[in-house]
Amino acid sequence: MRAGKLRSQEWWGQSDYESFTRRAWMRSEGFTSEVFQNKPVIGICNSWSELNNCNVHLRTVAEAVKRGVWAAGGFPLEFPTISLGEVFMRPTTMLYRNLMAMDVEESIRANPIDGVVLLCGCDKTTPAQLMGAASADIPAIVVPGGPMLSGQWRDRQLGSGTDSRKLFDLFRIGRLSEEEWCEIEGGMSRSAGHCTVMGTASTMTSLAEALGMALPGCANVPAPDSRRLAMAELSGRRIVDVVWEDLRPSRIMTRQALENAITVDMAIGGSTNAVVHLLAIAGRLGIELELGDFDSISRRTPYIANVKPSGEYLMEDFYYAGGLPAVMKEILPLLHGDILTVTGKTVRENVENAVCHRREVIRSAGEPLHSEGGTVVLRGSLAPDGAVLKQTAASPHLLQHRGKAYVFENYDQMRAQIDSDDLPVDRSTVLLMKNCGPHGAPGFPEWGHIPMPRVLLKQDVNDVVRISDARMSGTSFGTVVLHVAPEAAVGGPLHIARTGDEIELDVPARRIDLRIPPDEFERRMTAFEAPPPKYDRGYGRLFLEHVTQANLGCDFDFLRKK
Repeated sequence: MRAGKLRSQEWWGQSDYESFTRRAWMRSEGFTSEVFQNKPVIGICNSWSELNNCNVHLRTVAEAVKRGVWAAGGFPLEFPTISLGEVFMRPTTMLYRNLMAMDVEESIRANPIDGVVLLCGCDKTTPAQLMGAASADIPAIVVPGGPMLSGQWRDRQLGSGTDSRKLFDLFRIGRLSEEEWCEIEGGMSRSAGHCTVMGTASTMTSLAEALGMALPGCANVPAPDSRRLAMAELSGRRIVDVVWEDLRPSRIMTRQALENAITVDMAIGGSTNAVVHLLAIAGRLGIELELGDFDSISRRTPYIANVKPSGEYLMEDFYYAGGLPAVMKEILPLLHGDILTVTGKTVRENVENAVCHRREVIRSAGEPLHSEGGTVVLRGSLAPDGAVLKQTAASPHLLQHRGKAYVFENYDQMRAQIDSDDLPVDRSTVLLMKNCGPHGAPGFPEWGHIPMPRVLLKQDVNDVVRISDARMSGTSFGTVVLHVAPEAAVGGPLHIARTGDEIELDVPARRIDLRIPPDEFERRMTAFEAPPPKYDRGYGRLFLEHVTQANLGCDFDFLRKK
């Protein structure tokens, strides 16, 4: 069924001078007049950049999308936006996620576009595009770039971030030579594409599919695999029909779809960053979503994807085992199966015929790797508005722990002290770092994976409880409490913790507490003085004046739909 008049016809379907000018300018690119004859204009929102190795192949992916759009009777026009390269950008890509979301939204809104294909990959590019598309609310489909090839060093496969951090610890204490470390550098990242573990990039592209915004199986095809381009062409074909059906993001990304995405996130052991991004997407749609929803879904969802950093395998293995459709079929009783997706079919119709080819990679719901989901939400006197922890990547013996804190007031202090051979810590110490949140850092960087102190690594201690108001890379691991809210820099209780204070972590009870006398707690809290702002101009100032806390998604308050 075809909808009414195409939006693009408002630009060049009139008989006035302005439409004449727009048609003439478009024909200057070599197009014939046929492109204006009631063809849906499909914008290809490309986050390609040579400063973003995860997305550097997206120009080729865009050409495949165009083939599909032309074949289905559409008119494809590619446009760029800011690209957020996780490894390169300082102080953090999270500072710029909202800027990219605004770029995407305004580029869609301002141009003669009837539908949009979102080309993403690296961590923040996927949520930023979903946020922008949700706000613009014209028909949209997501085409991720896919994970890179598995890393390789000698006879072992390496996962981005996860294995390199473990190997770097060996290098720090002299158990790997300079030559070996150089070999690892050359074999860690062997192709374009995003990280090849269940980090934030793999998580968010998988959740775009779980939300119903991508074709089934699209998220996990490896970047160099020819099926990545075939999937892109199919997506280009499909978006033309999505326009005629007027199937907008607001009809797909419903409250039930967000609950599906959270459920899938728990089943795949996804990145803790997914919590912040899904909260932000919900805010753009005007859907009430809170941390408690994540924890209640986690308690009922088994973790079944045996992929690093929580498991053993890599994203290539996950795709060959059946990928996300196999996971979704396995947990279908926990999903809202009858809701609509960008295919025009329901979730159940999309995945009911999926097959798992390797049970060691994707377990059955009846024989999970863990009875609960990957991420848990903690609250307590240290985090009254919540904090998160990936329990599937933590050390079981530390999930209930009391220990004395060693406190770093900021990231620079931590970096200066962490390799000190006389750092006064032991296996029971709780490392706590402040002023690394949205305001404190600023930008909410991935500093939360505090490196293990070298003095403990030399004693073969590989994990201690670590707490901060920062995020951490989804490729990271360990017993790490993150996203503590409110953050220290705005007066959250984290700011009063001192070295020697007792900290209690109780994951089964979902608690994180600072164990000091109540009168001392209140005395310290009343002494808070806000630090001076880190930016006084430009986008940084806008960020500090309007960013919300982690438990609200760290979007700008004026971009949340009322």
